[in-house]
Amino acid sequence: MAKNKAKNRKKSLLIVVAIILVIAIAVAGANVSAVNTLKEQGNSYKSLEVEDKLTPQKDENGNWYFTTDRDFKVMHLTDIHIGGGFMSKEEDEKALNAIAAMVTKEKPDLVIASGDIAFPVPYTAGTFNNHSGAEAFGNLMESLGVYWDVTFGNHDAECYSYFDREAMAEFYEKEEFEHCLFQAGPTDVDGFGNHTIEVKNSKGIITQAIILIDSQAYIKDNLIESIKGTYDNIHPNQVEWYEAEILRMNGENEKIDKASSPVKSLAFFHIPLVEMADAWNEFEENGFKDTENFKYIEGIIGEGGKRVYCGLGEDDMFEKMLELQSTKAMFNGHDHLNNTTFEYKGIQFSYGYSIDYFAYSDIDKLGSQRGCTMITCKPDTTFTIDKYNYYSDRYDMEGFTREDVTMQHEDVTYQVPVEE
Repeated sequence: MAKNKAKNRKKSLLIVVAIILVIAIAVAGANVSAVNTLKEQGNSYKSLEVEDKLTPQKDENGNWYFTTDRDFKVMHLTDIHIGGGFMSKEEDEKALNAIAAMVTKEKPDLVIASGDIAFPVPYTAGTFNNHSGAEAFGNLMESLGVYWDVTFGNHDAECYSYFDREAMAEFYEKEEFEHCLFQAGPTDVDGFGNHTIEVKNSKGIITQAIILIDSQAYIKDNLIESIKGTYDNIHPNQVEWYEAEILRMNGENEKIDKASSPVKSLAFFHIPLVEMADAWNEFEENGFKDTENFKYIEGIIGEGGKRVYCGLGEDDMFEKMLELQSTKAMFNGHDHLNNTTFEYKGIQFSYGYSIDYFAYSDIDKLGSQRGCTMITCKPDTTFTIDKYNYYSDRYDMEGFTREDVTMQHEDVTYQVPVEE
């Protein structure tokens, strides 16, 4: 009798193992199929036909730069959230289509995606593979033939993902991405992707510097902090690197024309600075009226709870920006329902429209938050910021279809009413 029970237990265990293996093989096969479908879709779009297309070069320091005496157009995208698995296939296809449509219409000189390109959450996407979403985005950009760059968000390399931030940096730097300008940055500076791109005129003067910064992820790199959302801040040695880069570029400009210093710059990263929350709180506490420090420009804060989900601690980045008088605007994402732009102490803070069809519950059915930001850098060092909703008439284009959505925030000014 005991032998029979032992045999039965062994048989049951083998059946369970067999079932697990069958499920694992089925999931792996489904994910391979989903990834291949995304590759095919990404490669299906036509390369942009652009008059006077600019081609970047590298200087003696290894930094990318563009040379032009015309306007330089940057498209800011954020929070794309491509799951890259069989469970997110439908939403991922919509995300790629939306990006392709907007890039095709706007024909930017450079696309910057400020984090959370990938979202490989296993229980919703069906995969741990964060390469899949990143590769889908990269293939799309290469197919369109547009120059592009990224900063890392908190979801691009979660602790449970197959690849860490260093591996993802190597991925974006690979030679197959001919149009990708990503650089991992100095090895003695925290984070991956701290680098600059310069826009110069024909005299060699930097008319606009684009500074990309890794705003880190969580206070500690583990699942608990990820679930809690205890976000990190830009680290002190990154602030030091930022200062050194501004001073370097100031010196380069001063060799040609002393009046061109300090260099004008725009900063891109994922998680908003603490000062973004401080500024909005000041505005809200003043009855949504401008203050001495705060000037409202456009957009809304649509997130509930804390409204602005910044890093848990403090950093000196904003203070350093004020001191050096170079950076006139910063662009971030992270909070998918926020798309406001305002000026605080003379510097503009600008949330990008998100792309996300997948990370927030039922967000694929909503549309007020989805679109892009176009930043036009002028030869005289000024710039303009224009935000376009994906569902506006602007993107009524032959060859592209858009899904039906609810425009949930059309008539809301400043702050969406939310329950605490």
